[in-house]
Amino acid sequence: MTHLLNLLAAIALLVWGTHLVRTGILRVFGSKLRQVLAASMGNRFTAALSGLGVTALVQSSTATALITASFVGRGLIALPAALAVMLGADIGTSVMAVVFSFDLSWLSPLCIFIGVTLFILRQGSQTGDVGRVLIGLGLMLLALQLVSQSTAVLTRNPAVQLMLASLTSDRMLEILVGATLAVLAYSSLAVVLLTATLALQVVGVDVALGLVLGANLGSGLLAVLTTARTNRATRQVPLGNLLFKLMGVAIAPWLIPFWLQLVQPHVPDPAALTVLFHLSFNLMVGLFFIGLTRPVAGWVEKLLPLKGAGTALNRPNHLDPSALATPSLAISCAAREALHQADVVETMLRGVMTVIKTNDLQLAQDLRKMDDTVDGLYSAIKYYLTKISRQQLNEVEGRRWTDIISFTINMEQIG
Repeated sequence: MTHLLNLLAAIALLVWGTHLVRTGILRVFGSKLRQVLAASMGNRFTAALSGLGVTALVQSSTATALITASFVGRGLIALPAALAVMLGADIGTSVMAVVFSFDLSWLSPLCIFIGVTLFILRQGSQTGDVGRVLIGLGLMLLALQLVSQSTAVLTRNPAVQLMLASLTSDRMLEILVGATLAVLAYSSLAVVLLTATLALQVVGVDVALGLVLGANLGSGLLAVLTTARTNRATRQVPLGNLLFKLMGVAIAPWLIPFWLQLVQPHVPDPAALTVLFHLSFNLMVGLFFIGLTRPVAGWVEKLLPLKGAGTALNRPNHLDPSALATPSLAISCAAREALHQADVVETMLRGVMTVIKTNDLQLAQDLRKMDDTVDGLYSAIKYYLTKISRQQLNEVEGRRWTDIISFTINMEQIG
């Protein structure tokens, strides 16, 4: 029981380390990452490359999906370009899985020591956030060592050996288990790294490859679930990415035997073979489907049509709940909604001039009703901002938070 608890604790530490790296990178580079993504939408290939680079930093294709989906939700980029970004994002997270598969145990104590020092001395600053990233990296590397040690001890247990001996490959079950683990862990990267360790000591390579396919499918499903309560335009990107993954997972099992014949003689290590398969799968999906972003975007628009679900003037359009986990992104959503509130106020002011000139009583009545809209937007923005953790905001974002509150109060008073 103690060894099982040690394994579960190591897995939890791996997930937590991934979370620390993701949140730390987004705090340090949040606005710059958004600018890189926004500036690379000229064609699908540059969009895919930007998605690869951003995800390699953030270590989460789900985080990249949320940022890209928010752009589509605001009408800043087209859906096909956003889908190209997600193809690159999936390759980015698989590249990081390959990097973490190397023996970097010597780096773990160094990262934790420097990270804790920076975090304590410069807490609340960008330097402190860099320390947070280093702590996360150190914990991830430490967790991988602990997972390896715990599984080695568990596999020496006769009961576990008997259970493993009866384990046979069932591709559908493996995909289901891998997808479930990715959703529960909120990270396909953590699940793939865990699977690589299990492939080395516990399960066979064939079972591990099935779990990797499931982890990829789970990461697409996770983004869909995370954006389930947002507007339809925002939900289109995760749905399109999930369609890519579904098609890839449907094709990959038929190609696994050929891939093993080609690669296994050169890479005998099961752990390395597992992470290489993860990279190969996402490269295959990216190369096969980079030319199909427009047709898939068409399918998504049929599944989630925007007709009849467009933005309305009298309700919040940009307050994305899924962005609250990323303070810099949430601040941008609140600013966008504040501009929406200002547009309503401008409509009222222009209408007042018409009422004065024409004595249009019906228009005057409509303008009075619009004040309720302004008040409602003010309340929604204020409530949204209170849900953003002030501790996670740097100095610049803290000032911007205050400016948005002041701006919305002024708009409400003008209304």
